[in-house]
Amino acid sequence: MRTRISVTMLTLAFAAYFAAAARADRFSISTGSPDGKLGALSRPAGSEGLETETADDFVLTQATVVSGATMHGLIPAGAGASSVARVEVEIYHVFPLDSNTGRTASVPTRTNSPSDVEIGAATRDSGQGTLSFSTTQISTFTVLNTVINGINKAPTQTTHGEGPATGEQVEIAITFNPPLFLPAGHYFFRPEAEVSDGNFLFLSAPRPITSGTPFPAGTTDLQAWIRNANLSPDWLRIGTDIIGAGSFNMTFSLAGNTIPEAGTPGQANCQGQTVSAVANGFGGIDASASSLGYSSVDALQDGIRLFCEE
Repeated sequence: MRTRISVTMLTLAFAAYFAAAARADRFSISTGSPDGKLGALSRPAGSEGLETETADDFVLTQATVVSGATMHGLIPAGAGASSVARVEVEIYHVFPLDSNTGRTASVPTRTNSPSDVEIGAATRDSGQGTLSFSTTQISTFTVLNTVINGINKAPTQTTHGEGPATGEQVEIAITFNPPLFLPAGHYFFRPEAEVSDGNFLFLSAPRPITSGTPFPAGTTDLQAWIRNANLSPDWLRIGTDIIGAGSFNMTFSLAGNTIPEAGTPGQANCQGQTVSAVANGFGGIDASASSLGYSSVDALQDGIRLFCEE
């Protein structure tokens, strides 16, 4: 049965908690700028071929409402920004969460890979109206190597990539509607873009991170992984398994707000504590919904409910 958070509960929680909770802070992370080393296919299934997913990791040190993202990619030479027709984003835990650990994998390892399946409540798709995006064309850009079709099960996974490519570098700015409300944890960000008459190649960034946001102390910046529909639910390391050398980050950023005193998902008091933390952080419930990027207080209630069920 779907649980709603009453206006009375919201008001009382705000009044009781206002003086004690930590104030929400702006949140942002970035892997930096493209380094020209790699373009890895990341597209939904369609006329161009199989669904192919490229994912890179990020860490949240506290509960966070992620309201937006950016990603950089390569589209075919001569294609305009309007050729990017659809964007979808999924978020994954790190294996072995959300995964079948009893099956025999068809790849060299699953250690530190994305999970088998995504976090269902965190999927956003422009085709479903749950995200909006704008595309900015930056410049002609060349990558030294690509991974597009050579995504094979072991033992033939090492194809060394498919060589250089030149095209148009674009930045896609994404707004999530509703935002993603995630507990502290280690995750993978997996965006896909549908390009009319071509592919979107997710561009690599330096690993280790140089000009972006360093990972929190004590956590490891994992390398990027890829899979297509033939390999799923397994994933391959783009550098170690496919290229056969090195490792890659992908070029993306995330932005939003931390909720320092949010409740703990799965605990009975999670909703009340999270309502209080959100209300205190933004000076009231109405202001909280607007500031966090929710379309209404009802939408914020749904976000808190899903967060607490995580």
